[in-house]
Amino acid sequence: MRHRWLLPTAFGLLVVGTWEAAAALTQVSPLVLPRPSEIVAVAVLKAPMFWPHLLTTAVEVVLGFLVAVALGGALGVLIASSRLCEGALFPSLVAAQVMPKIAIAPLLIVWFGFGINSKLALTALISFFPIVINTIIGLNLTRKEEIYLFRSLQASRFQTFLKLRLPNALPVFFGGLKVAATLAVIGAVVGEFTGGKSGLGYLLMFLVGNLDTTAAFAAVLYLTLLGLVVFFLVALVERLLVPAHMLRRFDPQA
Repeated sequence: MRHRWLLPTAFGLLVVGTWEAAAALTQVSPLVLPRPSEIVAVAVLKAPMFWPHLLTTAVEVVLGFLVAVALGGALGVLIASSRLCEGALFPSLVAAQVMPKIAIAPLLIVWFGFGINSKLALTALISFFPIVINTIIGLNLTRKEEIYLFRSLQASRFQTFLKLRLPNALPVFFGGLKVAATLAVIGAVVGEFTGGKSGLGYLLMFLVGNLDTTAAFAAVLYLTLLGLVVFFLVALVERLLVPAHMLRRFDPQA
């Protein structure tokens, strides 16, 4: 596990070092591209300015993500359990996914107001589709022979779902959760761009409007860290809930 962190850490340091050196050698204006050291310094020194907005965005991301998990998981189970529901709902879900979410963001503000509700709705809409798809795929991974075995043991459909199909689906389901966790940050920021009064997205727009590029990059840094925290929390829950031997089935290095 330690060795797995060496390569991405080295690559990240290489990118940051190259950025720092290129900015110093070319003497590019900080208004265009500030140095990483300047961005980190602003992020630390002006932390009291960022923290309230970070908290607002974090609440929107977490709550919107949980709504997406509940909605996407329920729809996925429903579609995977019934061909009638699959035929009726799946085309509408695809249409909802391909529709540009930013195009309906103003409508969400009209419907839900400028408060947190419109941000939660947009975050859930952007992030729930991978959960639906991965839930369907995961539940359909169960082999027919295993289902026949449970039927021969007189297991009910609920018992088959709870003891067989759901455990088999967990690795793929959590794969969808990881994708959705990154999309949830995007959804919250887009909502704040459209009609927010607080949050890192709102602060980012304000800083760019005032040509404070270094602070704007610092806001992006905080958003990146927030996304990483949510992603690794999902990965931690996956480690706790999914048996190790099931995770190794999807590990190409196992």
